[in-house]
Amino acid sequence: MKFSKLFLRLSVASGLTVALALGANTIGMKAGKPALKSAGPLAFGPDGILFVGDSMGASIVALDSEDRKAVKSAAKVDIKGINQKIAALLGTTPDQILVNDMAVNPISKNVYLSVSRGRGPDAVPMILRVDAAGKLTEVALDNIKHSTVSLPDAPASKEGGRNPRLETITDMAFVDGKVVIAGLSNEEFASSLRSIPFPFESASKATSVEIYHGAHGKFETNAPVRTFVPYSILNKEYLLAAYTCTPLVKIPVSDLKPGNKVKGTTIAELGNRNRPLDMITYRKDGKDFILMANSSRGVMKMSANGLDKFGGITAPVEDKQGVPYETLAELKGVMQLDKLDDANALMLIDDAGSLDLRTVALP
Repeated sequence: MKFSKLFLRLSVASGLTVALALGANTIGMKAGKPALKSAGPLAFGPDGILFVGDSMGASIVALDSEDRKAVKSAAKVDIKGINQKIAALLGTTPDQILVNDMAVNPISKNVYLSVSRGRGPDAVPMILRVDAAGKLTEVALDNIKHSTVSLPDAPASKEGGRNPRLETITDMAFVDGKVVIAGLSNEEFASSLRSIPFPFESASKATSVEIYHGAHGKFETNAPVRTFVPYSILNKEYLLAAYTCTPLVKIPVSDLKPGNKVKGTTIAELGNRNRPLDMITYRKDGKDFILMANSSRGVMKMSANGLDKFGGITAPVEDKQGVPYETLAELKGVMQLDKLDDANALMLIDDAGSLDLRTVALP
């Protein structure tokens, strides 16, 4: 293939810019094996940096994936029984595999999975990658460039019954140069959000979160955010956060200050007896939408336009209220989702015990 001198100069300039940016983003990173005790929520930052939430280790680990080859368009993925393929790769059986989260690298469009090999306290945390051809490989962690930040106020680990340590990190996103983390802390108001600048230096105390849960008819401070997305409303950055049973709450990012206590605004009650699993925002035909996967209420599609017009729910409700939604009947068993490109989402779907990784057009 031939390249013009102009293209070559642009490529060199672009490469220099990327190299300079990458240098900034890898400050403090050293090659070696990260001390991962668990691998849960995933989020991508700049230049292919992959953040891994380690609830049992009460830390966030930043990995340099070195996966920075940009593609113009994403290849469609359709892998049936990926849990079986993972088990075969790792030399075990599907019932000994847990897929904890999924994230698409926005540069390469490769897919990353956080996986537990085994069950219980002896489970081994692993990161796997799926490329455009559907090839599944393990990300080698023995000598990877990484940096770690510890969370100073994580809940203590308890044996027997519900262990709050497992919910130290329930979701993550990279927002304006910071890793934003939802989960639990050891504070009296245990529901927490954290905002940690990257490259990592240290983490301060979490922000405690209080919300009004209309379906329960009370204020709550100990239920963690299950999933969230950053979204701008009237040029102000918010987190749209979903909780079990299923209030949707907006929280200003500017309120995420160490030790602060913030009261979220409940803008919707989407139905009880339900746990939100994952959500994304996207734009289609000039309008913004939210797509949310749920444990028992299917995949919900909501308009994100005009969210400023929904006042806070501050009294008990017996049914759905606030931001309206439609249930997408054709999407069943969706466990995880992430935006693949401007036209498609990638979904991890449970089909009668077979986990399928599938590209689905954004509705």
